[in-house]
Amino acid sequence: MQELGNAINESLSDSDRIAAAIGEIKRAGYDVFLVLEATIGFNKRDESGEYESDEAELEPDTAPPPKRRFESTGRIKLTSQDHKFLKALKIAIDEDKS
Repeated sequence: MQELGNAINESLSDSDRIAAAIGEIKRAGYDVFLVLEATIGFNKRDESGEYESDEAELEPDTAPPPKRRFESTGRIKLTSQDHKFLKALKIAIDEDKS
């Protein structure tokens, strides 16, 4: 994950287009600072085929996250990470085993 963050940072640093835009802003008399955020998710499958999700924030990011489409089936599938989170919040869930 660190390597991905380094690769994103390096690609921004090497961008002539970004350097030109920052140069224009500086020539107009402004100081420039750039803060970008990225949220990158990883899903690792366990032996049962379920996914465990890990997310981390890296800086910087060059594009907004893609828009997601959701369709309702009236049911949701929770990952082991979801169960851990809900348990930490002391939220009990009834699972339908059918």
